[in-house]
Amino acid sequence: MKRVSVFGLLLLGLCCLPCQAQNRHILTSEINTDLVGRNSSTYVSREETLIDVAVRYQLGYNMIRSANPGIDAWLPDDGSRALLPFNVILPDAPRKGIVINTAEMRLYFYRKDEQNNNTVTVYPISVGRRDWATPLTETRVTLRIEHPPWYPPESIRAEHAARGDVLPKIVPAGPDNPLGDYLLALAIPSYFIHGTNKRFGIGMQVTHGCIRMYPEHIEELYNLVSVNTPVTIVNQPYKVGWKDEMLYLEVHHPLELDGVVQEENRTGIADKLTSILEELPEVLIDWNRVDVAIKNATGVPVQVGIQPHSLSDFEFYRNHIRSDRSN
Repeated sequence: MKRVSVFGLLLLGLCCLPCQAQNRHILTSEINTDLVGRNSSTYVSREETLIDVAVRYQLGYNMIRSANPGIDAWLPDDGSRALLPFNVILPDAPRKGIVINTAEMRLYFYRKDEQNNNTVTVYPISVGRRDWATPLTETRVTLRIEHPPWYPPESIRAEHAARGDVLPKIVPAGPDNPLGDYLLALAIPSYFIHGTNKRFGIGMQVTHGCIRMYPEHIEELYNLVSVNTPVTIVNQPYKVGWKDEMLYLEVHHPLELDGVVQEENRTGIADKLTSILEELPEVLIDWNRVDVAIKNATGVPVQVGIQPHSLSDFEFYRNHIRSDRSN
């Protein structure tokens, strides 16, 4: 047992080291480069859950569960092979500053690196609960705070009190502070991007509207972001993007939000793809693949179309990808 434990610790250390590098990407100047990252995989033992795997590789629980529908999230078969979804389509939003897509629970940070390359770093996050939604807006970073105290609003104190958990008016910095060690305040009163003292909630709708990040990720972001950095918050349960001449579709399950009508994926996706065909009529789309991607909603980019280079390419691809909309 001791040897297994040591091996497990070694595996944990080795796995966490590359994952910070896996979320950083250089953006080229090419037009059709909407995809970044590369998927990986790992084996799951019966002693761990998919949440354990998500934390080990610093992914969100929503990502790991959607990408692996055939694995029991709580009692996986020993030796199950889990997909690690690092490959993503960039959101349909300005590629500057911070972009948050609540539907997929990811934060995208765009900046120039030391070599003046345009880069994007992708982080998993937690977002607002179904009854306390993260606001969709354009805002900015107004303040950077290290070791922030927490001043819980009266509404949150009342909620905790109803459960028999009496919160003080001020929670000082430290291990019991749910804000973690770093905080970025936004130009929206009482909404922050911050760390956490509970690593197992990333990738869930568990906050009071704030954006929650892994401690390592918020520290990294905190040291790179300046005051007045723009922040765009969107809710895009599906994304469409190009990689070379290949068209990809990424579908996520819509957030559960009380009182808010969620976008119906099928209609929105069909409209988006139809608009692409109107602009680029030579594009071939496999509508059967589109339907499967919508049904499965794995959050993993799926190739659904192609833009041929020439007439010979068109004839070849027409025989390998259905361009009609029949079911």
